[in-house]
Amino acid sequence: MRVNYAIVFVSDMKKGVAFYRDVMGLPLKFETPHWTEFATEGATLALHGGEGGGRSRPGWSVPDLDEYHKQLLAAGVTCVQPPTATFGVRIAVYKDPDGLEISVSEQK
Repeated sequence: MRVNYAIVFVSDMKKGVAFYRDVMGLPLKFETPHWTEFATEGATLALHGGEGGGRSRPGWSVPDLDEYHKQLLAAGVTCVQPPTATFGVRIAVYKDPDGLEISVSEQK
């Protein structure tokens, strides 16, 4: 079994797209006012516009978590948990503009 979608509800689609595309580095697949998808490998990350953003909790991995962490802090992203070894994997947690927590792990 594999996850096909992670849907994130956003209160402002433009802010959400700018965050995930420009700050988090995900390539945009397509964008509409109510539904946006990113061209990711494996599962699709989709943003759903509407009332009440900040629901869901996506997670992905990067080759160098320390470097990614520095990039996000430089971009002003709120860090909830700095890179920490948990269950044999290094994980950090950040918040998007709506306060949604995002888990980022380091690829083994």
